[in-house]
Amino acid sequence: MANPGYGKRLAGDEDPHADPDFAHLSPREAEIAVFVDHLDDGHAMGHKVLAAQHPRYGQQAVRTSLGRLADAGHLRWIREHITVEDNTMRWVTRTYWSRTRRSNEWWEEFARERKGRIVPGDLGPGLARTDEPELPEPEADQQSEPEPEPDSEASTSYLTLAGIREADPRMSLSASDCRSLASLAGEWLSRGATPGDITRAVTEGLPSTVNNPGGLARNRLENKMPPKKAKIRQKAAPRRARVTRAVMACMDCDADERTTEIKGGMCPDCRAEFEAAVAAEEAGLLDVGYVPDTFLAVPDAVYEVVDVPRRAAEVRAAAGLPPRAERAL
Repeated sequence: MANPGYGKRLAGDEDPHADPDFAHLSPREAEIAVFVDHLDDGHAMGHKVLAAQHPRYGQQAVRTSLGRLADAGHLRWIREHITVEDNTMRWVTRTYWSRTRRSNEWWEEFARERKGRIVPGDLGPGLARTDEPELPEPEADQQSEPEPEPDSEASTSYLTLAGIREADPRMSLSASDCRSLASLAGEWLSRGATPGDITRAVTEGLPSTVNNPGGLARNRLENKMPPKKAKIRQKAAPRRARVTRAVMACMDCDADERTTEIKGGMCPDCRAEFEAAVAAEEAGLLDVGYVPDTFLAVPDAVYEVVDVPRRAAEVRAAAGLPPRAERAL
């Protein structure tokens, strides 16, 4: 799973699952599309992560296939500016997946509709629910349980005290005693005690003769008062956030619409490199097929260290493309 707020997100409004979902793709791209389609929401979508989990294809194959899936209208990377209720702000790049093939215009409208969406603060790994509209707060009386009638507890306290005489005639409390002690008995009940607990506290271990039942009951109710219930610390309500801006981002670098043109999910430089890789693959210059057995980890294996930037430069040169320009930081 990706970090909270990142990872695979469904674009929504999907067609039902069907066999021809990816019939327009090549066999490899269709297989990877099915693989991605079955990933959980929030799953990391980097080509290295997917290649590590896919049983048959390596990083170069997955990277090229993701580019083709974006080109076919199934994938887009959208950078969203998030403003939290405490006025903190951040940018988050999300990967949106659509089983249904979408046009560039559809994706551009989808990105525009992200603005104003509410992001709840209680995010699980990888999830950022930016497709939920803002809902009114639920009414308090629908969420809270009805409180007991004010006289209910007082009545229970009085009846409990009055019934003590049945447990032990030596503690026959008068009506005046019951009324004056009702608040103490009510405090016992509010702290989780039962009427039986009150009766036992007042009657256990009595002397042979009780001259002042009311005074003895008050003394015992005060001295044996149970502790207050520990307050359950309520978890602070998560801060909500709002998407204040959304721009299309390149699938392969940090560029977005603020600095360059994004078409088909890629900036011009990354698209040129992608097309060069596709051309080299079709010409047989790149082997991005099944993962060979020797690629798997074995004891005492010796691995070749590949200079990826140099290899990419060789591919661009083989395709007749100029060297890729370095972006100023």
